[in-house]
Amino acid sequence: MKYAEEVHKEILSKAKEAPENKTNTPPRNKPAPLSKKHHPEKVQEKETIPTQPLEEKEKGPALDHFHKKIELLIDRMERLDTSTTTLSSGKKSSGQLDLSTTKKLPSPQCVERKPIKVSDLDLSADVLPTDKKVTWESFNLKKEILMGLENKGFKWPSPVQAAAIPHSLGGQDIVARAKNGTGKAGAFIIPLLNKINRFRPQIQALILVPTRELVLQTVKVCKEIGLHLRLKMLPLYGGVSPKDDIIRLKEGGTHIIVGTPGRVLDFIEQKIISLKHCKYLICDEADKLLGTGFKEVLYSITEKLPPQRQIEMFSATFPCMVQDYVGKYMDDPVKINLMSELTLRGVKQYYAYVKKTDKLHCLKTLLSNLDVNQCFIFCNAITTVERLAKRIADLGFTTYFIHSKMKQEDRNMVFHNFSTKGQCKILVATDLVTRGIDVPSVNVVINFDLPRSTESYLHRIGRSGRFGTKGVAINMVTPEDAEKLREIEEELDVELIPFSQVLHPTAALPNP
Repeated sequence: MKYAEEVHKEILSKAKEAPENKTNTPPRNKPAPLSKKHHPEKVQEKETIPTQPLEEKEKGPALDHFHKKIELLIDRMERLDTSTTTLSSGKKSSGQLDLSTTKKLPSPQCVERKPIKVSDLDLSADVLPTDKKVTWESFNLKKEILMGLENKGFKWPSPVQAAAIPHSLGGQDIVARAKNGTGKAGAFIIPLLNKINRFRPQIQALILVPTRELVLQTVKVCKEIGLHLRLKMLPLYGGVSPKDDIIRLKEGGTHIIVGTPGRVLDFIEQKIISLKHCKYLICDEADKLLGTGFKEVLYSITEKLPPQRQIEMFSATFPCMVQDYVGKYMDDPVKINLMSELTLRGVKQYYAYVKKTDKLHCLKTLLSNLDVNQCFIFCNAITTVERLAKRIADLGFTTYFIHSKMKQEDRNMVFHNFSTKGQCKILVATDLVTRGIDVPSVNVVINFDLPRSTESYLHRIGRSGRFGTKGVAINMVTPEDAEKLREIEEELDVELIPFSQVLHPTAALPNP
């Protein structure tokens, strides 16, 4: 990982050298080609990005202003030369791409759907409506938890919390399916904290998650909501020395363990921890925990629990293998499915139809013209993540990158600086950070590479629009991706909005 460290140092040094620019508009004389096929002179000819940021037409919430910038770009698009080839002579009733002509397209700016209109965007509020009839007080929670919720700014339960918390407090097993960013973590953390007896210094609950980053995120939320309860929580995950964790466990008094399955099972087998008093098992991102590499481990951990236990499973997707686990270990679980009501409700989805070699210029245009609070940019390969982060830094944007091959301490540092300190606006990542990672200030997700599966797509765009707020997801779609785009739209029953003419490198952007 020496190379990754050197690249990160170079990125950070460039960020420090870059002049202060609140609009993050990159310098005009530094276009970065994506491959050797792009000769610098040719790239310079395509440069049409204005040097000054778009003017703010009216004041309002930050997200409203962000969407207004999109509207301005769309207005510009409508004034472009319309004599371009289209994917199809007319809009198909299914609203899908005409795949029969995809590979014959002479230009990536061609779309078959009408450009988005201002009336298509619901910008009436920054936060989506929830059922305000349900209050925290109606759950009879401990006053310490109510204080923690107030400190967090949680005014009322989200739909998944309103549905799950009563059953959890009642001791029932739960299988809950809901979109990322709808408050799934709170749906199991809040009732769990209410059930823990702080006067018993024993491991009473185990929360299993698939990644180290999600371990830290979950512990953080537990500590914030349970600030006044004085409970002891311990994160357990691989990739770091277990010595400190062993010392803390021997000191005793741990009430809740949040960990990855491998490290937890390792500690159980070494008799470092015992689950004989553990009455609560929670599996977050359950589909991942029951996937390849984790399934046998989860089964082994469950076998160590006492007969009288409560098991809760939460995820945005539930493949068929979950049913085997439910049938074997869970007792007539309550099934909660809010996907139909909540799927992608807060995230406006766009696609930019581009050639592979034009992706970087399209990305530059987006970052230069949109008011991004914070942004995730996803790639499918680790090598692409590192190269793209370096290119973005060359364009003048402060950027971090993160992937699974980095040292754990480096990953922790990057994620902490991005999510907590807000030291940069852009994080280039693989699917490592797609599950459960909660950064409320992220309002934009860009798929530089279209994900390989619909499940991955759902988790990626769920990084924006967290807990009912509005977000934007923009997908860069090449001719080779057209079939995958159609599959995603069909499986999720959505129709992405074309946003490509604005991003085409040869398209002039006249002053508004």
